[in-house]
Amino acid sequence: MVMADTKRQNASGKFPIATPQVGASSLVSVEAAMSGAVGARIRLETTLSAHSVLEGTLFTVCPITNLIAIAVSTTTAASHHILPISSIVNFTLLSTTPSAGAPFANALPQLTPLDTAALLKRADAAVARMKEVAARKNRSVSKEAQDIFDGLSRTLPTRWDGTNMVVNDGVVISAPYRAEDCRAGAGQHAGMLGRVKKVLENEKKRLGEKSNKVAIPAVPAIPNVLPGGPRKGG
Repeated sequence: MVMADTKRQNASGKFPIATPQVGASSLVSVEAAMSGAVGARIRLETTLSAHSVLEGTLFTVCPITNLIAIAVSTTTAASHHILPISSIVNFTLLSTTPSAGAPFANALPQLTPLDTAALLKRADAAVARMKEVAARKNRSVSKEAQDIFDGLSRTLPTRWDGTNMVVNDGVVISAPYRAEDCRAGAGQHAGMLGRVKKVLENEKKRLGEKSNKVAIPAVPAIPNVLPGGPRKGG
């Protein structure tokens, strides 16, 4: 076990670091000293009352935020503590760092390789969903036409072809999107055309009822006009 008991000497944030040569020492920054110990087991004494002494694995050192993270393990659980470097008054190296080939081999919790294939698959699926949502919005038609399209889509598979709605890949509805504007493609069963017309009529009826609803204004309170306030006993 290698012991390197390092103490803060002044406000400049320098630690004396022990080296293998007897009597040889140098002053390096706290960040540099601790960055070289990432993955090693250390013991910290701090000015923090809640964590005056911490012993565990140095998880990371951030020179931008001047924070460190240390993984502390007990017999029952493992936890991480994040604390400012400026709060460290004593830093003891309890074990050497892992080999350069596997700097996080002993990290807690254990780090596992990312499944990049699964991540790319999720990303492709998300992009496909976004494209599908974008394809369902037609900026070349009115809001009423888009509302009709959205209503039909909830019942039947519907897509845009320019400003025409194509339902079930067999029935085309052209503007202004009435029942008489529906026409069936070649080879389509007459029953499908009738069903699309029925769904379209019901959707236009629903939208019409929705737009015709008038909010009922609240009834104002009747002011008290009797002198001396309301009479008691009728």
